[in-house]
Amino acid sequence: MTPPNLPHQDEHSPGGVGGAEPTFGRELLDDVLRVTTPRHTDPVTFVADLPPQTSTFGEWPEWVLPALRDHLIAAGLSIPYAHQVAVAEKAHAGEHVVVSTGTASGKSLGYQLPALSDLARSPRATVLYLAPTKALGQDQLESLVSLVDAVPELRDIAPSTYDGDTPTEARRFIRERSRWIVTNPDMLHLSVLGRHGSWTRLLRNLTYVIVDECHSYRGVFGSNVALILRRLDRLARSLGASPTFVLASATTSDPAEAASRLVGHSVSAVTDDGSPQGGRTVALWEPALVPGSLGEGGAPVRRAAASDAARIMAALLRQGAHTITFVRSRAGAESLALRTKEMLGDAARPPSPDDPWGSEPLDLGLSATESRELAGKVAAYRAGYLASERRALEKALGDGSLMGVASTSALELGVDISGLDAVISAGFPGTRASFWQQAGRAGRRGQGSLVVLVARDDPLDTYLVHHPEALLGKPVEATVTDPANPVLLEGQLRCAVSEYPMTHAEAESWGAVGVLESLAERGLVRRRRAGWYPGVDEGDPHPEVDIRGTGGAQVTIVDGSDGRILGSIDTGRARTQVHPGALYLHMGESFVVDELDLVDNVAIVRPENPEWTTSAREKVSLDLIDELETLDAGPVQASFCEVEVTTQVVEFERRDRYGQILEVAPLDLPPQTLVTKAVMYTVTPKLLRTAGIEEADVPGSLHAAEHAAIGLLPLVATCDRWDIGGLSTDLHPDTGLPTVFVYDGYAGGAGFAERGFRRLATWLAATREAISSCECESGCPSCVQSPKCGNGNNPLDKAGAVRLLQEVVGCLRDAGVGDVVE
Repeated sequence: MTPPNLPHQDEHSPGGVGGAEPTFGRELLDDVLRVTTPRHTDPVTFVADLPPQTSTFGEWPEWVLPALRDHLIAAGLSIPYAHQVAVAEKAHAGEHVVVSTGTASGKSLGYQLPALSDLARSPRATVLYLAPTKALGQDQLESLVSLVDAVPELRDIAPSTYDGDTPTEARRFIRERSRWIVTNPDMLHLSVLGRHGSWTRLLRNLTYVIVDECHSYRGVFGSNVALILRRLDRLARSLGASPTFVLASATTSDPAEAASRLVGHSVSAVTDDGSPQGGRTVALWEPALVPGSLGEGGAPVRRAAASDAARIMAALLRQGAHTITFVRSRAGAESLALRTKEMLGDAARPPSPDDPWGSEPLDLGLSATESRELAGKVAAYRAGYLASERRALEKALGDGSLMGVASTSALELGVDISGLDAVISAGFPGTRASFWQQAGRAGRRGQGSLVVLVARDDPLDTYLVHHPEALLGKPVEATVTDPANPVLLEGQLRCAVSEYPMTHAEAESWGAVGVLESLAERGLVRRRRAGWYPGVDEGDPHPEVDIRGTGGAQVTIVDGSDGRILGSIDTGRARTQVHPGALYLHMGESFVVDELDLVDNVAIVRPENPEWTTSAREKVSLDLIDELETLDAGPVQASFCEVEVTTQVVEFERRDRYGQILEVAPLDLPPQTLVTKAVMYTVTPKLLRTAGIEEADVPGSLHAAEHAAIGLLPLVATCDRWDIGGLSTDLHPDTGLPTVFVYDGYAGGAGFAERGFRRLATWLAATREAISSCECESGCPSCVQSPKCGNGNNPLDKAGAVRLLQEVVGCLRDAGVGDVVE
């Protein structure tokens, strides 16, 4: 879905805009508000009605396989959209191309037409299709199989999925016979490139490489994928192939540049969307403060986004609206689905008139039988399920027997789910591109749809629901990747050299000479006259490379009551999500962690249904290694730098369903150290005095500004606040001044801190605005408190942070640094 120009927009007023006839989405929203909101409250801060978009068409290219064209016409596709034809023509001509159009715009036809036509005419040609999720890969395979089965000229293609779920007995057939292979970056790295001798047929005849949903490849994962695609390309070319890259993306800023950086070739872009789009109503929803409830440091407590999202979904299901609610985590998906089921199951019991805050059941006007039936049509969908569980859920979504699903981003991508009426985003998904991708999941019936963004208690979410122009009126972000990251290059170069020796010219083009020389000093590669070769004793380096950069090995989660394996999680996230005492959710069941063994990588859990959730806290120390780039704004000095960060999970908190802290318990887990990139700024004591900040208030002012800046960085960089960290101090030993750091949470950096440095003035001005516009008195999770703070969010000085940032932004503006958001 393309970010709109907003011809119809208003502060919320039930019944449509300016007296106009209510749209389908408005009707859904008004009914939701009637059912879910307490008396005299209105959580909707903004509503926009987005008009429908009409179609533009092109002509069938002459080179398209006639039987394929005839089948598509017979199936109802009488003429392709203009963007489908533009992509197909470029790809058929051998031009690397990216199509960046809205969700459900039919991007797949743009690469299917040239690829299938060429496969029919060249009996040895092969295609490799890359998807970021198994769900998307399976959906695309089913679509492809239906085409192949219907066209006799295509029946020897044998399209197949090659992923972790592929049976062992099927893998040899796929390697030897399949001419269209659907896989993912992990399998491409480990099982195709890592065992390339078994894939010579595929690589020698590789005609097209299709990279679907390429905007999802960002940060460390995206940088690794970029290097994997370079390895694929060089290996195929060494065997005589010359593959054409075709990429499909959600609407992003400068897709041609992002795609070129991803594949290592110049890529042209097709961005004019010729597909129709139904009208949509987009509502921004801020959960209310809970009267009488106080959180950490006496801060006001806001209703949880997941709680409000569950109420909204229950109300929509009551209306018969097929709904997806997107949440940020696996545990969140499980919890929200369970909460919605509970609400629907109790819907026949009327709410108490003395409970205006909605802790009692909703008055949905349903019988007990109807409530139970609806509750049975709600489920969670997330990574970590067995393949059979995922397939069953996808089928139920497709045929409509499942009406409501709480999902992680696994269903944000291009899985073909028809007939959805509403999308709820329980918390901003981190980027505008992801938000519009989620929004595009609904509205396929032609009568319109409803999209609701429910703000979490988070600075960025709060900023967006009160500044809708920052979400709805701006182009989406550019994708951040850094294939030159030297930490990533080490492992990737070892793999590349083991696959095929690298010439000196290639090493120069990769920017890898220095890294290769370092590897050679350790005996991991050898330098020869012709280029670079594997080290004498070098084994297989592929298993050692963690392409997702998530912390290494996997921790197996085991139910100690019966020994069954529930799932797995990487060791980095295990410290914060399955530490002793943590609440862990799986398939609607809740468990409490008894033990985390980081030596044997096992977490032991037990079944339990507590009325609380948990979150971990970390302590951080940071050493400055090198200032890579600096800017001078008088009393403010800013740098993009290299740092060494040591973190340790030291405690966790238990909160009730309304966000109130029940307990803070200590943890004893080993520290982690990484060398990464950061953006930092220092201020002089004189500037602090000018800002009216007393010496005793300096630590709290810096600390509050740091927390809020972490929360707002996703506004200018395609990251999540959990991808980054920060530290502030009134006297850092390496700078000798009051200093604020915000750093990438990945070894070597992920490009996020650098983007913050490049847009420092815009970022910090938005941070200042987010703090000052928050309705709390002295700081809360919506502005300056952080769920990760190892110091218990103490000290924090909200007013001091506003004054500090006002001075910092003023100095940056006076120095001509960046565009300032007023």
